[in-house]
Parts: sequence; C-alpha cells; structure tokens
Amino acid sequence: MNGFPVKDMANTYIEHSMVINNFVTTVGVQLKSSLCRVFGDSVKYKWAENENRPVIPDVSINCDIKNRRSTNFLGVPRFIMEVLSDTTESYDRNEKMELYKKVEVAEYWIVNWRQREVEIYVLSPDENSIDDAEYQLKSKITEQNKEDLKIHMFPNVRIDFDQLFDGIE
Repeated sequence: MNGFPVKDMANTYIEHSMVINNFVTTVGVQLKSSLCRVFGDSVKYKWAENENRPVIPDVSINCDIKNRRSTNFLGVPRFIMEVLSDTTESYDRNEKMELYKKVEVAEYWIVNWRQREVEIYVLSPDENSIDDAEYQLKSKITEQNKEDLKIHMFPNVRIDFDQLFDGIE
C-alpha cells in the first residue's frame, strides 16, 4: 500500500456504493451550472507527490477538469470524500489522508456508513511552518448533530445527513 496502488473494490458492501451515489446525485445537480463537477469512484488522479501513481477517491469535487491527460486528472480537487470499508480504513485514514494533505485538498470527509457518521477535516495553515498545512477536524457529524452537516468549501451546496445515508438501515 505504500505506493497507493489502484485497488479493485469489487468486494465492498452495497452500502458503500449507496453513500457515494447519494452524494454524487445530490451534489451533482447543484454544481451543474458551475465550473466544478462531482465525480464518484470512477476517476483517477495523478500527482508528482505520489510519483504519478493513480489514486481513486470515492468522491471528489474538481473545479479544474480541463487539467487532465488521457484518463487521469492532474489538478487537485477542492473536496474529497472516502467511505470507509474494512479493507481500506487504515489506508484512508493514514496514507491517503497524508497524500491529500500534501497536494492540498482543502476539505476531506471520512464517512463511516456503519456508524452513520461523517468526520470533516479542513486544511488549515500550520502555525509552526510557513509552507505546511494540517488537517483540522472541523466536526464529527452524527444523528445527534446532523443539522450541522455542510461542505465548507462549497457553502451554497447542500447535502442533508439523511440524504447521504438514504437507503442504509
């Protein structure tokens, strides 16, 4: 996993895909008249910070869709969401999160569909360094504070907690 390989996610639960689809369909309609687009887990990104190895986020919002080569985006999305699965949780929380921080993805969500919770991280300048930024946990959204769910980088885009987890028992 150190090389961030492209992985076959064929053994993921249907609920994993449902969360992705719920987000993409709800947010995609709202971004239609903008320069940004939302993508599910069918697009690849390549960055020098990862030796140009492809990375496939579960969801990304990209406002630089012309910056691509062949089947890969080269620009950095402003938002990425990863939906946890048994086999990728450590990868999503560690290697991928570190890579997203390096390339400066502004907002990173980690969604746990089993617990029905969303961890929202926002990139903030590191007080001890001019060049570095760190992810700060902005909020942890659960059933108890579900009205606080929002995309910080896109304040006019709305996604309701119950919409995100629609169809998941």
